[in-house]
Amino acid sequence: MRAKSFFQSEHDFIAWISRRTRQRAAGLTLGIGDDAALVNVPSGHELILTTDMSIEGVHFTLNRHPPRAVGHRALARSLSDIAAMGGTPRYALISLAASRRAGRGWVEGFFDGLLALARRFEVTLIGGDTAVVNGPCTADVILAGVVPRGQALRRSGARPGDRIFVSGRLGMAVRGLRLLTSRTRRPTPGEKSALRAHLFPQPQCALGRFLSRHRLATAMMDISDGLSIDLRRLCDASGVGASLAANRLPIPSLPDSAEALELALNGGEDYQLLFTVPASKVSQVPPRFHQVPLTCIGTTVAQNAIQLVTADGKTRTLKPQGYDHFARA
Repeated sequence: MRAKSFFQSEHDFIAWISRRTRQRAAGLTLGIGDDAALVNVPSGHELILTTDMSIEGVHFTLNRHPPRAVGHRALARSLSDIAAMGGTPRYALISLAASRRAGRGWVEGFFDGLLALARRFEVTLIGGDTAVVNGPCTADVILAGVVPRGQALRRSGARPGDRIFVSGRLGMAVRGLRLLTSRTRRPTPGEKSALRAHLFPQPQCALGRFLSRHRLATAMMDISDGLSIDLRRLCDASGVGASLAANRLPIPSLPDSAEALELALNGGEDYQLLFTVPASKVSQVPPRFHQVPLTCIGTTVAQNAIQLVTADGKTRTLKPQGYDHFARA
């Protein structure tokens, strides 16, 4: 089989990506084209740095996921990390190992999706690295953001009695993934929403800044591996436990309520925000933020365990069952 075409040279690729990238941005001294980039951190701010990998066979497949969605999701993962700190994303570096099976068209689609999302969030691509490999595609995104000094939100600030909130509807992304791998007919409007949630997740950066600026949240993180495991991580960092009300969880609309609850608790890649708010400030949290619902789902407690109160009033210990790379290994 003939290998798919790629760029003629690294110089050809750099010229191509440079034409699609903003070369001037606030704080950027030197961007694409040199050995490294130079940026200035605004006075009175701290620098937020995060990185996320997207690996073929783990986070996406070539035959199911459009390249534009793969690029979008690769950046969205890191944008969600910046959102969880209450920061503003600024600069991205992208390293891409493109499989020979993919070809130039796939690479162009990947960057089309990534750069479209970058423009929406005013993120400037300032460098990275590329390679063509015989194995699977792998993308690594390094994202830099800023936050006013002393205002970064962490996982470790929750106290007993805080109310637990989530943004958006949970479990939609994993429902979309299941539809993507099994659908045999035209999707319904609800199924289209789930597919969009999986293929084109929307990071909640504006909400993160709102919660930080108004000092509403005591602790926050994004929901990337599933509510059950991510809430456990937040509670461990804060030294608290939690009591959740199953009937308050914003679950997907499915005929089987038990399946919908399982997706909301254990489905990953929602990229919504999980945060805690003191009881005295709950009235300051709007029911919706930019059309995204904010739902109170429970309370933090002094005991270490996480309890789920079901609709019939029964209580059971909630075990973390979301996505864990090392457990799966």
